[in-house]
Amino acid sequence: MKTTFFFLLLGSWLVFQSASVAQQKPNIVLIYADDLGYGDISCNGAVKVQTPNIDRIAKEGLQFTNAHASSSTCTPSRYSLLTGTYAWRKTGTGIAPGDAALLIPTDRVTMPGILQKAGYKTGVVGKWHLGLGPKGGPNWNAEIKPGPLEIGFTYSFLLPATGDRVPCVYVENHRIVGLNPADPIQVSYKEPIGNEPTGKDHPELLKMKYSHGHDQTIVNGVSRIGYMSGGKSARWVDEEMADVLTGKVNQFIEASKNSPFFVYFSTHDIHVPRLPNSRFAGKSGMGPRGDAILQLDWCVGEVTKKLDQLGLTDKTIVIISSDNGPVVDDGYKDDAVEKLNGHTPAGPLRGGKYSAFDAGTRVPFIVRWPGKVKPGTSDALVSQVDLVASFAALVGQSLTKEDATDSVNMIDTFLGRTKKSRDYVIEHALNGTLSLLQDNWKYIEPSQGQAFMKEVSIETGYAPQPQLYDLKNDLGETKNLAGQYPQLVTKLSALLKSIQEKESTK
Repeated sequence: MKTTFFFLLLGSWLVFQSASVAQQKPNIVLIYADDLGYGDISCNGAVKVQTPNIDRIAKEGLQFTNAHASSSTCTPSRYSLLTGTYAWRKTGTGIAPGDAALLIPTDRVTMPGILQKAGYKTGVVGKWHLGLGPKGGPNWNAEIKPGPLEIGFTYSFLLPATGDRVPCVYVENHRIVGLNPADPIQVSYKEPIGNEPTGKDHPELLKMKYSHGHDQTIVNGVSRIGYMSGGKSARWVDEEMADVLTGKVNQFIEASKNSPFFVYFSTHDIHVPRLPNSRFAGKSGMGPRGDAILQLDWCVGEVTKKLDQLGLTDKTIVIISSDNGPVVDDGYKDDAVEKLNGHTPAGPLRGGKYSAFDAGTRVPFIVRWPGKVKPGTSDALVSQVDLVASFAALVGQSLTKEDATDSVNMIDTFLGRTKKSRDYVIEHALNGTLSLLQDNWKYIEPSQGQAFMKEVSIETGYAPQPQLYDLKNDLGETKNLAGQYPQLVTKLSALLKSIQEKESTK
């Protein structure tokens, strides 16, 4: 009896200790905005629009001034974020069509997979844009797999691609939400399908006109990229999207509150089409783009309010960032240009989304962990690609040389224990142009392409000659110093080439 009692007591103690250790691991909430520029938030200097909830996180946390997404477009930034490997190492990781197959191999080590192995519940809510299903794309009317659940997430609620691409439905885990089997979905990115009206042929049906592209199937009064038919009962309403996604995040947090959790909240704001809820429409004075910034800030506020209500604030790391820099007119006539009213989405930076200039990848990046991260600012050079290795170190998971091959453990920098910078940062532009940042110098490799994208009014940074900028004294990249420092150009060019030639093992 004594022996039995001893082992029962020992078992209870071990269970208690295990639960105690699990609770010591911080929850992680990663809020990943879409197309949010460095200058789009008031804690970064915006005055025409106010973002009090984001500002609160910045005031209570560590605000980075030299943090970078790995690409100036969405799909490759997200791929690098979740895998710790630069997307440009893998073919087919450009901006994905809405019917792309899953881009991340299911045998690759990923951020959610690492955290799940460490005992975390792992959720993704919002814009996915990394493909779904097997080679050839998903069968939208059956189980949609592989997807997030096959690369480390325990729960997913997604926009399959983007708001301006079909299919305009939510996918929860492996199924489209609310799909009527009698009204199956068909999707095509090659030719018209079904009898759905298009924006090109029926502009009179549009509540928001397109400016370029975006002239195919109309859903909710907005024409999209791609053709879609069926699935009427499953189609989203854009104006309700922020409420739906934020609600799903908070449901996940509520359900996971008794164990460590990681949630990747990939908001759709402020990506086009910008159709904010009526609570925000017209409130910014800057048109739908400004209103969408207010809506994004509300999403942040609702999630942090939920953490407060559950007593999880001090136990949770909150990170706010963006997948790339800003774009104003990205395909719809929403008065974004006309109503800027002096607002500068990129702040002091040159370029924007798609660009090789710094506004393409230098993005807001804020880390809050009350009692663990000292509030303030950091000018350390950091990259989102390093979150994989950093989270692995945080939760005691080891990586092999074949895992997250471009990710560096920067957890002490992210948590403000040091201001040590990454040795270098690589930036990737829409046309494949790579840039290298090191010691306040930025080198942009020679490339071909138009220097100015007229459709979106953005300087691309593409040029046939090398470019070199002193970011310490010329943050706006106005003076190309390549001719004055040829030896430095040679050095940085050689370093970039050696990084490019480093083989990814998967």
